Amino acid sequence: MRWSAQELSTEQTGALPGLARLNNLVRSVRTPEFAGITFHEVLAKSALNRVPGQSAMPFGWTINPYRGCSHACSYCFARPTHTYLDLDSGKDFDNEIIVKVNVAEVLRKELAKPTWGRHPVALGTNTDPYQRAEGRYRLMPGIIAALAQSGTPLSILTKGTLLRRDLDLLVEASEIVPVDLAMSIAIYDDELQHAVEPGTPSTTARLATVTAVREQGLDCSVFMMPILPFLTDTKAHLDSALRQAKAAGASNIMYTALHLHPGVKDWYLHWLDRDHPELMPRYRELYATGAYAPKEYRIWLAARIKPLIRAHGLERGEEDPATGGVRSSALARPVAAARTRRSLIAEELPPELAPTLF
Repeated sequence: MRWSAQELSTEQTGALPGLARLNNLVRSVRTPEFAGITFHEVLAKSALNRVPGQSAMPFGWTINPYRGCSHACSYCFARPTHTYLDLDSGKDFDNEIIVKVNVAEVLRKELAKPTWGRHPVALGTNTDPYQRAEGRYRLMPGIIAALAQSGTPLSILTKGTLLRRDLDLLVEASEIVPVDLAMSIAIYDDELQHAVEPGTPSTTARLATVTAVREQGLDCSVFMMPILPFLTDTKAHLDSALRQAKAAGASNIMYTALHLHPGVKDWYLHWLDRDHPELMPRYRELYATGAYAPKEYRIWLAARIKPLIRAHGLERGEEDPATGGVRSSALARPVAAARTRRSLIAEELPPELAPTLF
């Protein structure tokens, strides 16, 4: 797709054997701009993923243009998804990024099928669609345009400030279909944020992105997920976080305590042992019996944060239990038919699908 002078062999002996077996791998790419990261460009066979769940609808739908994420969040619940290609859920997840270079084209074909019911589609519920690679590959504009043109509601959850690049397109899409946006901002201490999420934009930059979304007339939820026990669950930190989110214009807040599923737990505890070894005994006790913090901790956290949410005038938003993203507003109202118009959406579509001038 790009960077033709930087092509690597995809059959290097002993290197990423799972990827070498792929029959849809186009090439693997490195570039000085992304030191230490390899992008593996693949031709996707499908774009839409059906996710069973217990939402108001019997299932949810997601799109993941990337696998792996250079945000490198030590707590990321999507880490285990990297093991399907013999990649590890630690460093490989951060540095070996799968890029579905044809995802928008495949999506348009799937949305054109008579059987497609224009169900809400969530982006960013696995790996971030606005991670740094999106600045190079520019996959999201085509995805947004395809969804809007087909009359399909969409939601986006991201830590990426690159969302601002597509705000005009998203505003136009919102005139056709419900569009729900959310920024993930869990940590409001700069030093801690950089340590736990080393590849992410700063908290300040993400809050500025919330403001930019609101200035365009769109709502923007803030996901305070995850809240890290004994690190970001103090009343002072929560109060400061909510105050900053409110000042940035957040429409509502969603929160949850840290989950440590297999494949994530070891990586997060490796970071914790290095940066906060004094907390290791407390974490081992808290997560001794499973991936979720004990019910007693969750009740304690709710009792601490709910009064603060009320005090700052930030109602708790709704998370979609099927996808894990922000609950689509389309589930509360019927979806209007897609409109035809000359627009930014048209510019992202191939000529045969773009609206005419007449």
